[in-house]
Amino acid sequence: MTQTPGPLSGVRVLDLSRVLAGPWATQTLADLGAEVIKIERPGLGDDTRQWGPPFTTRADGTPGDAAYFLCANRGKKSVTLDIATPEGAAAVRDLAKTCDVVVENFKTGGLAKYGLDHAALAAINPKLVYCSITGFGQDGPDAPRAGYDYMIQAMGGLMSVTGQADGTPGAEPMKVGVAVVDLFTGLYASNAILAALLHARATGEGQSIDIALFDVQAAMLANQAANFFVSGKVPTRMGNAHPNLAPYQPFPCTDGMVVIAVGNDGQFRALGTALGAPGLGADPRFLTNALRIEHRAALSAEVSALTAGLTMAGLMAALETGGVPCGPVNTVDQVFQEPQAVHRGLVVEQTRPDLDGPVRTVASPIRMSRTPVRYDRPPPALGQDTDQVLGRLKP
Repeated sequence: MTQTPGPLSGVRVLDLSRVLAGPWATQTLADLGAEVIKIERPGLGDDTRQWGPPFTTRADGTPGDAAYFLCANRGKKSVTLDIATPEGAAAVRDLAKTCDVVVENFKTGGLAKYGLDHAALAAINPKLVYCSITGFGQDGPDAPRAGYDYMIQAMGGLMSVTGQADGTPGAEPMKVGVAVVDLFTGLYASNAILAALLHARATGEGQSIDIALFDVQAAMLANQAANFFVSGKVPTRMGNAHPNLAPYQPFPCTDGMVVIAVGNDGQFRALGTALGAPGLGADPRFLTNALRIEHRAALSAEVSALTAGLTMAGLMAALETGGVPCGPVNTVDQVFQEPQAVHRGLVVEQTRPDLDGPVRTVASPIRMSRTPVRYDRPPPALGQDTDQVLGRLKP
């Protein structure tokens, strides 16, 4: 059976990025059908190939790539080139002539000395979409600085609203458990690239895209930033509580915790009924969301007392019957055991000849009816496509 080409079939992407933000963007493009050519350092490759343990196991029993590398490099071709040499830089320029998109995450201005900056490549390929991902952008006082997810979570305010409240055990600013700034940056970058490709197709005109982790983190503050702009009050850490909704947090059960996410007054009344306490919805302290936030501590204590003697399954069954949004606090292994995860096929299993056993990655969340995501290639071995890709450049 012939597969339908991906929506980006025919788009060629030159990926000069490494670690997470850039590779996350280019993996999205690869999942959508683009040909992504990943340029890596000979002998070393992307930094994340060494970011372990855990490591994969090669067929000969030796350690392979770190698991971290696998999460963001599915669907790509790996070409090893030393861009610091004239020959390597020239090969990248030759590749750029045939590409629609370049993605790089070197320090601002870092590729100019190799003749691989936007100006140099646009001169030989005017239709090129050139996306630069940096910590702080192409201009401004911090433009020369390197940027890493953790420091940007701190500098961009995310850690100030994440973690236990002051005065409670374990109170300190806390990073998120995955590199969310890198991931959001990759998504913003892929969105911008697709928009620029539409423009290039319509006009024949390429352009540069300037994506900064710091800018992305500021945008990610979302309602917390809006709360500050409107009220003038600086948001603080609230543990698992929500600044604008209550109850909207995990509650204890006999065998774990369940998040209850009440979004309106009707759901709150339904919560009381589901918990066998219909008077809760009529309590004058809790009649509206604003009142529930004002009396958050008392509300949390009352709901906790009602849930503490129930099993997670029993609580969720009662809440779902009443139409109250809820969900278990799962560990990572439990996520992929969820019936919904199994039904949706959230684990992609592929094989790579040099590895002992399958390569498993998390499926793309993009579902398209006419041009579905395709998983044609596992994350590549270092340099496995060098001869094939560079061979087609020869006259």
